[in-house]
Amino acid sequence: MRALVTGASRGIGAGLLDEGRARGHDVLGTARDGELALDVTDASAQARIAAQVGAIDLLICNAGVYLDKGVELEDLSIEMLTETFAVNVTGVIQTVQAQLANLSKGGRIAIIASAMGSQDRASGNAFAYRASKAAAVNVARNLAAALAPRGIAVGAYHPGWVRTDMGGSAADVSVEQSARGLWDRFEALSPASSGCFETWDGQPVPF
Repeated sequence: MRALVTGASRGIGAGLLDEGRARGHDVLGTARDGELALDVTDASAQARIAAQVGAIDLLICNAGVYLDKGVELEDLSIEMLTETFAVNVTGVIQTVQAQLANLSKGGRIAIIASAMGSQDRASGNAFAYRASKAAAVNVARNLAAALAPRGIAVGAYHPGWVRTDMGGSAADVSVEQSARGLWDRFEALSPASSGCFETWDGQPVPF
């Protein structure tokens, strides 16, 4: 399987890159710097990467930001909201638009979302991040419906509370555990399961 991972320079993205390659897949990774440099909010960069990468079987939209961690509602700025949605929502849509021609029938799209975007888990904090991940799940569901006639399956996935710079040292899932579980989900994704929202270890997440 040939796959492309966005946001692959560190954390979960880097773990997905390593795990996919360990399974024998041909996995490419983008980051803001490097050979496949990509800012997911930059349409011209998206077009360049799409031309550079060529045909793929799996697109993993992993690039994301969590800018309002610990930020009180009164301190949440318009700039923070705008950047969060630009990366976590618009960036996902732009990535899919750019790579769609590279995905043939039977292709798969995996969107790394978060259980924090579940309507059942609105706990009164992280307004920008939670709203953006809820939107990302909605995008995944819409894509699943839109791309079904083309034979492309789409899933949204919660990677767990992972020990990364974003998740912090107290998190209960290692990058390696999350990446292994997520790849199990990606490999199992099919038209029958398209539109799913699942955890890294295969549990359904309420929308």
